[in-house]
Amino acid sequence: MKYLISVIFVIIIGLLVYGFYLKSNGNMDGEIIVGIGVLAIAFVLMPLFIYHRYKDKNMADFRLDKWFEKLKENEKKNN
Repeated sequence: MKYLISVIFVIIIGLLVYGFYLKSNGNMDGEIIVGIGVLAIAFVLMPLFIYHRYKDKNMADFRLDKWFEKLKENEKKNN
């Protein structure tokens, strides 16, 4: 999965560079290619990256319930 994300990242960066190159030469197709690159970042790369990073994590550790409990305990200790 790590290599797939890396390959997709390189392809998207290539799309963006090529799109900006075309755009700087006055070709209006560059805007379309840059747009495709941005959409690929938003709808392909980011979901794959988020899934890869959080697939083995316990989501209960990321909830704010524990933080609120610690905050209340600290308030009781300080009062």
